[in-house]
Amino acid sequence: MSEFIGRGDPRRTMELLWGRTGPSTRGPTAELTSADVVDAAIAVADAEGLARLTMRRIAEHLGRSTMSLYTYVPGKAELLDLMLDAVQAELPTAYDRSDGWRAMAEAFARDQWRLLERHPWSLDIAGGRTPLGPHTLDAYEAQLAVFDGLGLDGVEMTRAVAAITSFVRGAAQAVHETRGAEAATGLSDDDWWNAHAPLLEEVMDPDWPARHPTVTRLQQDQAFDQTDRDPGDPTPYLVKVALDAFDYGLARLLDGIAAHIARAS
Repeated sequence: MSEFIGRGDPRRTMELLWGRTGPSTRGPTAELTSADVVDAAIAVADAEGLARLTMRRIAEHLGRSTMSLYTYVPGKAELLDLMLDAVQAELPTAYDRSDGWRAMAEAFARDQWRLLERHPWSLDIAGGRTPLGPHTLDAYEAQLAVFDGLGLDGVEMTRAVAAITSFVRGAAQAVHETRGAEAATGLSDDDWWNAHAPLLEEVMDPDWPARHPTVTRLQQDQAFDQTDRDPGDPTPYLVKVALDAFDYGLARLLDGIAAHIARAS
């Protein structure tokens, strides 16, 4: 189940995001900072996943009592906002314009992809709302600047960034879920396929080829065969399929944006 940000106290969250407040008066004398707690929370989530992230687990990681953490952050609700903004600091705040907008756009898409790969727990937080923190806005400024001066109006610039960001998140989510399925079931992609595929012909309707002519033709053309699989590559096959789809989809998305920019200019 996804976590949601923005459930904490808005004022306290915004003050912590922007460093406009000191520790609260709750708990013992401050020995850490809110940034220390956020860093510890990120380390726990990176290693163990969001489901294991509790104030108690963070306290154990820091060697502190659970109650002491409330000196620095009001609770987990606010902490999620702080975590998401903190990892955005790993993204560039500017891109080199010398190679043109498309190289910049691909760079920011791949930077986002690598960020989600490093912090897959962020995919378990619903993406509908964005923490309004300094690192998030710094990254957004850099992404908008990619499309500045190309003849797009402000709304089109925001839509271009949103389209790329949504695509990257969706592609990363597919990889995340594929990896999660293997971890949850204990079955590799090959194990799952070898258990289910032989049963397909037994249970499918006799008129299956007539009902699914495109699938049948592609199957005959070996479109679904793992003909390009490297036996030495440890990447699970369905993850590799998702990675290939990311490369293909990003190129086609940028083709579409390029065509729109050409019309706009």
